[in-house]
Amino acid sequence: MHAVFDGHNDVLLRLWRHEKDGGDAVTEFAKGTAKGHIDLPRARAGGLAGGLCAIYIPSGHLVLKEPGADGSYVTPLSKPLERSPSLDIALEMAAVALKLERAGAWRLCRTMADIDNALADEAFAAVLHMEGCEAIGPDLAALEVFYAAGLRSLGPVWSRNNVFGHGVPFAYPMSPDTGPGLTDAGCQLVRECNRLGIMIDLSHITEKGFWDVAKLSDQPLVASHSNPHALVPVARNLTDRQLDAIRESNGLVGLNFAVTMLRADGRENADTPISDMVRHIDYLVDKLGIDGVAIGSDFDGALIPREIGTAAGLQNLVVALQGAGYGGAELAKLCRENWFRVLRSAWHED
Repeated sequence: MHAVFDGHNDVLLRLWRHEKDGGDAVTEFAKGTAKGHIDLPRARAGGLAGGLCAIYIPSGHLVLKEPGADGSYVTPLSKPLERSPSLDIALEMAAVALKLERAGAWRLCRTMADIDNALADEAFAAVLHMEGCEAIGPDLAALEVFYAAGLRSLGPVWSRNNVFGHGVPFAYPMSPDTGPGLTDAGCQLVRECNRLGIMIDLSHITEKGFWDVAKLSDQPLVASHSNPHALVPVARNLTDRQLDAIRESNGLVGLNFAVTMLRADGRENADTPISDMVRHIDYLVDKLGIDGVAIGSDFDGALIPREIGTAAGLQNLVVALQGAGYGGAELAKLCRENWFRVLRSAWHED
């Protein structure tokens, strides 16, 4: 079994909703559930050793527009969110993460040494990520507080606009060049992340925003859960030119398991074969090299292939990659080591 460190999941959103419904987040994660994709038993069964766990402020339940006769669809951007209620929810999600740590259900990791120790102890290594920074005001004061709580990665925007920049819609076929890039506040956010050592994630930002970050940031360019636009032309995927820039920066792309980003037709259909996932990995390795590709599942945030099912099915992908000719050293890089390299760089530890 190859241990996997995952670049993106939404388990905190699911656990937060569970608590809002009167449940116990610690019990749901530690003891297991039939809901969603990740809990501790299923993580252990599938070799999921840890990952970047998102604080994400929901815009209700995302429903993709039905495709037209030609297969195309454009789902409108979610409306911008107000800062105050967003901050409340973000703090509640961070509290869930801290509660899990206190209970020994997982380890919150702030350094690579923390991740190494968690893996050695067979504890789930959780890193706090923020997907869309609506909870952080333009003065960035809250950023320091979240950093102290363990935040070590963020995406300035989700697929909606905010004070920092503009997001891409869920649309097919469509270029990621769908609107403006970073605002002045977004530029300052990038500078502060560079100073503090918070990794910047480019997965939901417009192409113009991508290039704005590329000009400003001293970190490797990272798209934690995105796929090649050349294979599936959804707006969320990355063009070859973006992939070239990521390679030049010694950055990384994490394979997103969302079926709409894997299937050539962009449809939401769980009967998507693992061979489609391998096809995307092969393309990314060809464009980025073996050191620039990893896993960014989007567990608990997307419809994923039925052959994977949940975190317990992760090794099905590993077996498929072995069958495609990837050896042990290459699998170690794809499954975890490439993430560790990039995090070490972003966190000023290299």
